[in-house]
Amino acid sequence: MAIRWTRLDSPVGTLLLTADETGALTSLSVPGQKNGRTVQEGWVHDPAHFRDAEEQLAAYFAGELKEFQLELRPTGTEFRTRVWDALDDVPYGATTTYGEIAARVGASRVAVRAVGGAIGANPLLILRPCHRVIGANGLLTGYAGGLERKTALLTLEGALQSP
Repeated sequence: MAIRWTRLDSPVGTLLLTADETGALTSLSVPGQKNGRTVQEGWVHDPAHFRDAEEQLAAYFAGELKEFQLELRPTGTEFRTRVWDALDDVPYGATTTYGEIAARVGASRVAVRAVGGAIGANPLLILRPCHRVIGANGLLTGYAGGLERKTALLTLEGALQSP
């Protein structure tokens, strides 16, 4: 199956979206993202394939959409998939901790670091809201897209006050 891709402008930078031929999104990356994707030879540039995602992301950044209704199909281990699914349960405008996500997926306290690794490997930034996960002390901690973007997204959602 050919990977489809497009780029979209957003308030947090240019977004690179990929999808499979069915239209299910497989990744959303931002410039400079740790382990982010880059366009590869053989990928098919197909902006029309991403119209729903483009409209929903525009509505999200306009403050008009709180929950995405898009088919997501990231690739990952069973453990990572459970962690990514748990991110979907963190509501717009709220935050949670790595320990709370670990508890949701039935991981031990010792496994919190593995949960953090799975969250850091989330291939669908923004759509799978890993930006809503903060440290147990209430501080903003790691975000593959950078802490400035994490701050901007949480501010947009009302979870942080504007500076």
